[in-house]
Amino acid sequence: MKKIHLLPIILLFTACATTKPVATNSAASITNNGKVWGSIWQQRAAEYKALCFQAYNIARLRVDEGVKNSGSKPLAIVTDIDETLLDNSPYDAARALQNKDYTDATWKEWTDKAVADTVPGAPAFFKYAASKGVTIFYITNRNENERATTLKNLQLYGLPNADDAHLQLKTSTSSKEARRLNVLKTHNILLLCGDNLPDFDVLYDNHPMEESRVATTQKLETEFGSRYIIIPNPSYGDFEGALFGFNYKLTNAQKDSIIRAKIKTDK
Repeated sequence: MKKIHLLPIILLFTACATTKPVATNSAASITNNGKVWGSIWQQRAAEYKALCFQAYNIARLRVDEGVKNSGSKPLAIVTDIDETLLDNSPYDAARALQNKDYTDATWKEWTDKAVADTVPGAPAFFKYAASKGVTIFYITNRNENERATTLKNLQLYGLPNADDAHLQLKTSTSSKEARRLNVLKTHNILLLCGDNLPDFDVLYDNHPMEESRVATTQKLETEFGSRYIIIPNPSYGDFEGALFGFNYKLTNAQKDSIIRAKIKTDK
């Protein structure tokens, strides 16, 4: 039998192994780890679904009350879209698992697919409100170049008033106040639905800090569940911006440092 010398073969495989590029991922930031956890909660937790059902059940009661006395103008509901009506957690999860932040380009790649699922309870509620003669206006901070695919996604679920006339996208400002006032020219707004506090009141505009947001919320506490219907969103929103002082240039390490400094622990 011919004798085989193993050492050259071992050295050959060792050399190949050392020259092959190795993919490495930096450790995920606290922020992105949190977004992964938030997304899995949004996708899998029965508690999330229960909170959404609770919000929209309350909204249905308010519609039943409101249609009894609509006033001089027809009734309308103003609703946000993302995380209020459409569930974008697959996008958030994909970015977070890669330890990457939101970007306009990747967000548009997602919305261009027009396949976002709906928030639990949302389609049934808005269809119910429409059946009672309430007009739905969609006020969102999606950009104008997302109009066609946004309507396509809404129409996928047969949502009422899902057309150009009732969809108001972001203009020169992210504030929704001017667009709400535009609706008020022709309708009485019965309810506002959203996941982010600027969806409801101008007092939340202009990036107020954490303490101001809390004080404003306490001031408006009777509006929540009455005129303001809020849907839970654990992944993103102005709560995150306020936490970081609305500085969108912070590195992950800087964000982590702020989180560690601000979070309450028992040590």
